[in-house]
Amino acid sequence: MIQRRQFLQRGIVATAAGASWMCKPQRTALLADEPNQDASSHLPIGSCRIGLQQAVAAGIDGVEVRVGNAAERLEIADPKTIAKYKEEMQQTGLVVRSLMMGLLNQNPLATDPRGPAWLEQSITAAKQLGAPVILVAFFGKGNLLEDDGRVKQDDVARVVQRLKAAAPLAKEAGVILAIENYFDGEQNERLLDRIDHDSVQVYYDVYNTGTTKGHDVPADIHRLRDRIAQFHFKNGNHFLDHEKEKFEPIAAAVNAIGFQGWAVLETSDPTGDAIADTRRNADFLRGLLG
Repeated sequence: MIQRRQFLQRGIVATAAGASWMCKPQRTALLADEPNQDASSHLPIGSCRIGLQQAVAAGIDGVEVRVGNAAERLEIADPKTIAKYKEEMQQTGLVVRSLMMGLLNQNPLATDPRGPAWLEQSITAAKQLGAPVILVAFFGKGNLLEDDGRVKQDDVARVVQRLKAAAPLAKEAGVILAIENYFDGEQNERLLDRIDHDSVQVYYDVYNTGTTKGHDVPADIHRLRDRIAQFHFKNGNHFLDHEKEKFEPIAAAVNAIGFQGWAVLETSDPTGDAIADTRRNADFLRGLLG
């Protein structure tokens, strides 16, 4: 089982959000049973809701981890934190697939003077961990849209400037800065065109854009295509299979563009058992994407 995951991880090259259930640390005991080895997918499945040890029990391929709270030096930049994750990866055979800069939702990249340093620290940490994607979040205070839907042009201009400055460092590290926001496909396309660097792409959250904002998710996916670094899947307080019909056309679009990255679960835990609920959501998603 470990060999299979390692094969998948080596074969796929690197190329959040305003909901209350996003990427919070979980403290659920490990299940005794082994991960499901029957379900398969051409896309690895990760989670930002559980740790590496729990991911083994849930039968998924890796995790997304937070960079930490606002500070001059992020938690992820601490050598002890890096060493801990490396040890866990060695023990489990799984990977830290991506880092999540959720702190930018309260400390916006556009306005916080520490933003550029946080990008640099996260890029360095991602390189050390072999994590090819960094989620750069634009929700909450960092939302690039006004309440009436108008684009915050001044904030966007500063974001473009800061991401442009960080992009060469990301490229050198083999890392993608993946922006996650409430923009539709056309708005994100224009934003990427302004940044104009292949190390800055989109982290596409199918719930935030579809259910929350009412965007045409399959159309967005087809429009952005190879400019999507990674996907988040969630369904509010429900399992993904609660509304199977909603996710079928989304999965069809992901498959149609030949996406070769990861699908990361940002799902809630309806039963209160993070591992069992992650396993159920992962199995459902594999069935759609496989």
